[in-house]
Amino acid sequence: MASSSSEEMSKKKMKVSVGCWLRERRVRDIVREKRRLVEVPYNATLASTVNALVANNVVAVPVAAPPGRYIGAGGSMILESDPATGAVRKHYIGIITMLDVLVHIAGDEPVGADYEVDLDRKMALPVSSVIGHSLEGLTLWSLNPNTSILDCMETFSKGVHWALVPVESQADGELAVELVKASPGYRMLTQMDFLSFLRANMNELKDITIHSVGELEVVNENVFAITKNTKVIDAIRSMRSYSLGIIPVIAADASDDSVEETILQDGRGRSLIDAFSVIDLQSCSIAQLQSMLNVSVMEFKERVSEMTATTAGTVEKQSQKLITCHSETTLADVITAAALAHVHRVWVVDEQGLLRGFVSLTDMLGAIRNKALASENDLQDVAATDPAI
Repeated sequence: MASSSSEEMSKKKMKVSVGCWLRERRVRDIVREKRRLVEVPYNATLASTVNALVANNVVAVPVAAPPGRYIGAGGSMILESDPATGAVRKHYIGIITMLDVLVHIAGDEPVGADYEVDLDRKMALPVSSVIGHSLEGLTLWSLNPNTSILDCMETFSKGVHWALVPVESQADGELAVELVKASPGYRMLTQMDFLSFLRANMNELKDITIHSVGELEVVNENVFAITKNTKVIDAIRSMRSYSLGIIPVIAADASDDSVEETILQDGRGRSLIDAFSVIDLQSCSIAQLQSMLNVSVMEFKERVSEMTATTAGTVEKQSQKLITCHSETTLADVITAAALAHVHRVWVVDEQGLLRGFVSLTDMLGAIRNKALASENDLQDVAATDPAI
């Protein structure tokens, strides 16, 4: 009996080691090989900012301004200093995302409004005037590079997609979020960076990731969708209304009338055709986008596919695959599929291909963190029962 109890404790200790492993790893382990930070100046036009996003294949960039001229997003004071003199030379006042651009393009007009969008005028504005159009742009996060990955996962499992990590941190502790006084440089840390790191170390997480997304209860069943006949401008306005960076495209039912097709619908139980995202809008020039605002999203994607197919090397960079899974699919397989395709949502479908929900990167990171914390609590219970462990 004693032997059986000892074996059970030994197994429990082995099972909960994932929490300890994540706590031992640091944020610096993820950002060490990251490229130089891509940024735009505060007075750059929105058009040139979008060009920077496209050229660097990113959907968000920090905005830099001279120190002392602006208040940082969320009251942050994230400064870059000269590595030689220590003098502050720039202040990151916020982050601009493609969703901010979408919100700006959509304006205040309601979905379905017959209103001509003057893109040239909208895209000529300085980027500083567009910061904060989406909810995430209202704050700018900085993470201490010495923070454990487990602690930082709390921030990213609550919907934060990007954070700046200083090359040098003046904070000696292991605070997850810090208002850095100054650093000679920064790296951008994203949810996808976290996911790629976890995928590369999947063996350490197998006690968690072996379970299905259904078992882990990470499937979001509240899924808004648009039909394939929805106009691009109405899709953009719908995404603006709910701060969505991506939205599934479903088949139109015979009962759908012209009004219903221009608004978000409950996508559950509908046939999934494709997805429409901010990445799609990065795939064409401003002039091309202007000419296609009133075509359907599916016609838009077909045209963009034809345009990018004629430009060598752009197809893979500018398009995203539609990645699906079932509720029985393991978290390991979902993480792998999302990381390889570089997508932020995996759509959950049933055997007939009907949409049942989605799993986001936020959901994946949250599930792993919660299970890891639970495993640490289990370890403490085991240690209290048997001090020898």
